[in-house]
Amino acid sequence: MRDTIRDSFVGHIIHSLSGGRLLGWEEDYNNEMVAKLVQTGSNAGNPVALEEMTNRGPSIEINGQKQLREQPSMASTTFDGQTLRAKPSMASSFQQPVHEPGKPLREMPSMASSFQPDGQRPLKEMPSYATGLSHKPLISQPSDVEARLESQKPIEELREEPIDSTRPSAEPEEMEKGQDYELIDWLPNDPANPRNWSIGKKFFVTFEICFLTMSVYIGSAIYTAGLEYVILEYHVSETAALLGLTLFVIGYAVGPMLWSSMSEVPYFGRTNIYILTLIVFVFFQFGVIYAKNFGMLLAFRFLTGVFGSPVLATGGATVADMYVPRKQVYAMAMWGSSAVFGPALGPLVGGFAAENKGWRWTIWELLWLSGFCLVFIMIFLPETSASNILFRRADRLRKRTGNTKLKTKGEVMAEQMTGHEAMMMVLVRPFTLSFFEPIVLILNLYIALVYSLLYLWFESFPLVFVDIYHFNTGTNGLAFLGLLVGSWIALPIFFWWVHKYLEPKFNANGELKPEYRIMPAMVGAFFIPACLFWFGWSARPSVHWIVPIIGSSLFSMGALCLFMSVLSYLGDAYPDYVASVYAGNDLFRSGVAAAFPLFANHMYKVLGLGWGSSTLAFIGIAFIPIPFVLYRYGERIRRMSKMARHDF
Repeated sequence: MRDTIRDSFVGHIIHSLSGGRLLGWEEDYNNEMVAKLVQTGSNAGNPVALEEMTNRGPSIEINGQKQLREQPSMASTTFDGQTLRAKPSMASSFQQPVHEPGKPLREMPSMASSFQPDGQRPLKEMPSYATGLSHKPLISQPSDVEARLESQKPIEELREEPIDSTRPSAEPEEMEKGQDYELIDWLPNDPANPRNWSIGKKFFVTFEICFLTMSVYIGSAIYTAGLEYVILEYHVSETAALLGLTLFVIGYAVGPMLWSSMSEVPYFGRTNIYILTLIVFVFFQFGVIYAKNFGMLLAFRFLTGVFGSPVLATGGATVADMYVPRKQVYAMAMWGSSAVFGPALGPLVGGFAAENKGWRWTIWELLWLSGFCLVFIMIFLPETSASNILFRRADRLRKRTGNTKLKTKGEVMAEQMTGHEAMMMVLVRPFTLSFFEPIVLILNLYIALVYSLLYLWFESFPLVFVDIYHFNTGTNGLAFLGLLVGSWIALPIFFWWVHKYLEPKFNANGELKPEYRIMPAMVGAFFIPACLFWFGWSARPSVHWIVPIIGSSLFSMGALCLFMSVLSYLGDAYPDYVASVYAGNDLFRSGVAAAFPLFANHMYKVLGLGWGSSTLAFIGIAFIPIPFVLYRYGERIRRMSKMARHDF
């Protein structure tokens, strides 16, 4: 639990205010850990590379011990489609030297150069080459340097010895191309890596993301519970009052275009974005509660949607940070179900409050729930973004050693990215992927349809349970429990299928053909129209009210299967563009869904409940072939794309 609090938003603040004395990391006080992290450089966390480092390259002898030197290597990384290739590294690796008492500890050379065993030759700084450190503790006996270490002051910058002309040295061309940074990466079995956390910690963080998602998602439907009171107070039409829901959902669509990409930047990470935007989300609820006019209410509903949206787009990325691909789908399903629980609980929670205290009390409930969630995650939600965790580690190492060349792959990538490239990634690429990639376009349309049907269909509940079955505002919310029950039934079945059929299809490298992910959608596609037919034609006075509620459970079953399949498939099919693909998907589904509630009542009044629901069902039937086509031809389509994955 200490590590969880230390890695949280509050933990980082405490660590900073205490000057690193409270809630510290191991590299803050363990010199050997500092040495390991700096020496391994770009090979950190790669056992194969580390093993190769000790079995190749020219050797030298120091105090009778043979030492191996690493040969120039290339490091590369890919970030949202942009490939970074580091310049040839001259960083060296040595076995642990034996320190002779009475002699000062010298720096290990970091390029193809000689090492003078007596330590008496003058030192000269060599620019632009990575620094190597021993795996031994940096200090072997008390010294001024050790005192500076203990006081957290930077260590004097280490220098390299001149190259011995008797030894082979790097070619001049290689020296000119030498990288001016040293990459910091994971150590083998690094406890700071979210994928190495304990199962209990992973489950706890997954619960926090689900709780945060539900606390924000409930804000859309909870407003509709007090809709009739908004109409009476501001003297507006029902369609105008529904703009409070529409603009909130549009905020969901707009927000991720900014927040999703920011969460991938090493300097920000995911947790900081969640916390800072949720603070604004909570306090902007006061703007809704104390709105002086209808325009002010709508403006703050839109803004709360914008600032509440980060977890809706990047919650899945947080889950993926912690679990290997083989296990990700379980946690993703839990997170996806929380997105269904929120809108389903909104009318239930808000109905009784609106009936007894007016529409403002529905927003007070949202404020209390999201406020408690804010305090909870500020203390207990650790950072999961690998790029941010490594950035913080590199920053601590820079302060600890005074070596400004220590950087992470994400930092170097961000520094090399121009403003134009950043704008392309944030604003242009989600649109190009959404409209010019056939797979992304058709699946975005499908998810947008399901999402739109959900919000449009919600508007039919008062027509059924209030007008036909004479429920009041509070008990009308109970009718949404069918959606929750449907999710609870679908989840165990989905987990069984994943364990029995999907997991065995992963290869030894933990990879899976993306089209296997789409299989649950082939079942869920039938549940959506079946639910709409059932609900629309069973809603009549001669049929018990429980029958349409049972029918509503089919919708959440189908939606869960579709959401999990589509989002997992898109992530696997476009691994280099995940942030852009998910941002575009969120923009698509929320932007389209925002408009549907505006014409729901008019459609049902003109067509009636039976034919109105049937119209929606026929649209759902038209989309049923999509998962079958992608399962059969998805690989062929991917291979024709310049952005999709081709290795499977």
